Amino acid sequence: MTPAIEIRDLTAGYAAGQPVIEDISLVVPANGFMALIGPNGGGKTTLVKVILGLLNPWKGTVRVLGASPARASERVGYVPQMVPGYSFPVTALDVALMGRLGITPPFRRYTAQDRSVSLENLALLGVETLAGKPMDSLSGGQRQRVLIARALGTQPELLLLDEPVASVDQETQESFFNLLSELNGKLAIVLVTHDVGAVSSHVKSIACINRRLVSHGSTLPPEAVAEAYGCPFELVAHGVPHRVVGQAAGHEDGSND
Repeated sequence: MTPAIEIRDLTAGYAAGQPVIEDISLVVPANGFMALIGPNGGGKTTLVKVILGLLNPWKGTVRVLGASPARASERVGYVPQMVPGYSFPVTALDVALMGRLGITPPFRRYTAQDRSVSLENLALLGVETLAGKPMDSLSGGQRQRVLIARALGTQPELLLLDEPVASVDQETQESFFNLLSELNGKLAIVLVTHDVGAVSSHVKSIACINRRLVSHGSTLPPEAVAEAYGCPFELVAHGVPHRVVGQAAGHEDGSND
């Protein structure tokens, strides 16, 4: 099957300065569920921007669902880091319907099918009874499920999530990760997180990025990975040893990685 993500020798950054990510090679299979971890400023957000087609590589190749990121964009769902609170009146259904904007022609009202698909997505995520509720009345976990319903609006084959449990309690986190595991039966998932301990029993693979990448492969003691990258890789146990691509290097670029 065509991999969900295939990255070879990727180097990328912004208009001026040093590269933020360098010589990264990574494959996420069609049924993959990968956690992307690493220190702030290490390049996680930059890598996500490249996968979404928002940032062009300086070097290397990136294929998403067998195509360029730009061509694959409508087949990719994205859940950004949740902002607490909403300062304008919008219901859960309104937010879920926003995911249909890439399908509904411009300047046209939402169709009955748009509403049907959005309600189905809310039901899939267990929040259909909240469809008419204002977003600012929902809990953090409920809001996050609504945001995923929005991301599922185009029926994507790949789902990217940026720190989805940063604002929810531990019990809600476990329920949320169980939900993602169920969704993984239908689509590939890449999850950016700082809490590798919480997600380690759910994901199928893990990658730590600090300008360069640590990923599953040949051999490297977990202690060496933790020392080089500050990432507790030993918390993820799939019976698979790890390899390091390149040498560890810190980088501060002023972005929100």
